[in-house]
Amino acid sequence: MNYGNNISAFVRTWHLYVITDEHLGQGKSHLEIARESLAGGADVIQLRDKSAGGLQLYQTGKALRDLTRRVGAHFIVNDRIDIALATDADGVHVGQADLPARVARRLIGPGKILGVSASSLEEALRARDDGADYLGVGPVFEARSTKSDAGNPLGLSLISSIRQQCDLPIVAIGGINADNLPDVLQAGADAVAVVSAVVASQDIPETARKLKEIILSWKGR
Repeated sequence: MNYGNNISAFVRTWHLYVITDEHLGQGKSHLEIARESLAGGADVIQLRDKSAGGLQLYQTGKALRDLTRRVGAHFIVNDRIDIALATDADGVHVGQADLPARVARRLIGPGKILGVSASSLEEALRARDDGADYLGVGPVFEARSTKSDAGNPLGLSLISSIRQQCDLPIVAIGGINADNLPDVLQAGADAVAVVSAVVASQDIPETARKLKEIILSWKGR
């Protein structure tokens, strides 16, 4: 899907962003995790798999793209711009150790969603200037280990600082759960990205539903 000049409007409708992780999924595949997360109200599914080969990622990505489109959700690919383009994903998310955001933007064009990880105000402003559509800010809290390079928790103050000086949508990530979610939203996050809080849950749809309800309730005040 090509969003043209209205990407920020689409991104600001997001609430719950689920990142798939088969290692935490208790034997469930990316597709199963996504299907159950969407049943609980997830708005965005991100495919993240550092160990799969290109063919496997492509096949999984196509299945996830078809699934998300059927329910009106969005599909983002982590890191792999080639897979995002090959599967016609809605966009790609890149970290600070991946291709620079300006290069990613040039490759995906103006009509796809570009997310960029930011763990400082400097990184957030650079991402904005380089063409990002949203920021993945964190890790906010101590999180169950899902990334070897996640870094130390940065706290809520980083969200507040970026919110005051950057107008891009903020998707907060890192150790977010039902207990601390209201604080994350209060700090200025537009949406939250979760991994273990949902993926490692015994009941993925119900856990996602509870998080979504908290977000909608807070935003509806």
